[in-house]
Amino acid sequence: MDIKKAKVGFVGFGNMASAICDGLLTRNAADPSNIYACARDQEKLLAKCGSRGINACADAAEVAAASDIVVIGVLPQQVEGVVKGAADALKGKAMFSIAAGIDFDRYISYLGEGFNHISTIPNTPIAVGEGIIIAESRHSLTEEQLELFEDVFGQIAKIEYFSSDLLSLGGTGAGCAPAFVDVFIEALADGLVKNGMTRSQAYSIVPQMLVGAATYMMKSGKHPGELKDAVCTPGGTTIVGISALEETGFRHSLIYAVDKIMEKKHSM
Repeated sequence: MDIKKAKVGFVGFGNMASAICDGLLTRNAADPSNIYACARDQEKLLAKCGSRGINACADAAEVAAASDIVVIGVLPQQVEGVVKGAADALKGKAMFSIAAGIDFDRYISYLGEGFNHISTIPNTPIAVGEGIIIAESRHSLTEEQLELFEDVFGQIAKIEYFSSDLLSLGGTGAGCAPAFVDVFIEALADGLVKNGMTRSQAYSIVPQMLVGAATYMMKSGKHPGELKDAVCTPGGTTIVGISALEETGFRHSLIYAVDKIMEKKHSM
């Protein structure tokens, strides 16, 4: 199939589904006329679809009937009722689930065998075509459907596959951590403003610094510790800053945050 002609449907059009849609549109990965969406609040749906030039549908069955790939983006507690109610229309469609905590086994319990689905956890930078999709390695997509999924959504995100037992942890690293980065940006900007820089200047350089540092690490293949050491000249200013971060528990705070998120997930 020509991926430009692939029809993508969204069952539920909240923040993450909208972000995925925006990424597809930003990167011209799908034509607006080939994107469909439904949601419980029709008034909001019509406004959101109208501003994007995509098709608003009445319900999940209508979306599924029109689409090659169906993004299941409703709240986790709504998934069972939605997919069961649209089961006939979903038969043979590639289901791309973004509902947190609803893995392969849960879909089997809802629909039984004979349906094609993959469970994932995307993150919000997908809205600008720079996302990550954590995908469960266990799925029931056909080879053709998996190729279509990767061809379409690989244009707006890096797709990484994890075993079922690591899916939630992968989602913590990719899905929760952007908020950590946002706090880092804000706090570092606060430090610059405290020392005389304007807020707009701080918010101009700090995000770009992060983009550059991350890109450099990925493209160089170097260990982050090696890159850190290269900036820390003996007796210099950077090592003083690193020492201050260590003194205030910067590393421990991040590890502790991951631990607490996983504790929360395991208790749900």
